[in-house]
Amino acid sequence: MSTIENIARQVVDSAYQVHSQLGPGLLESSYELCLCHELSLRQIRFQRQLSLPLQYKGLRLESGYRIDLLVEDQLIVELKAVKALEEIHRAQLLTYLKLQKRTLGLLINFNTTHIKDGIKRVVHNHPN
Repeated sequence: MSTIENIARQVVDSAYQVHSQLGPGLLESSYELCLCHELSLRQIRFQRQLSLPLQYKGLRLESGYRIDLLVEDQLIVELKAVKALEEIHRAQLLTYLKLQKRTLGLLINFNTTHIKDGIKRVVHNHPN
């Protein structure tokens, strides 16, 4: 895969595919499995439920935090199936980006009538 923007585009297209087949109202875990399958069909590499230990002043904390998807070792994707995205969801993804030293993340809420309303880009020190 090439640039992070191309990767993000492929993930968004994959989310559209999953949502168009399943619609809203299912558990987050179901959408995650289907999105992973869609990415696999497109031959896009990803890691699922990636452990996110915290580093604090030389102390490594195995805190139990997990990144839903790390796509092509560049893009963090956090999935939700909630009534509405809240600011805390965006803040969570921004923190994950900072901790992983990544620049772009996607927050995808599948519990919407139109998936376009449930996709938010979160940027941290992105060059553009």
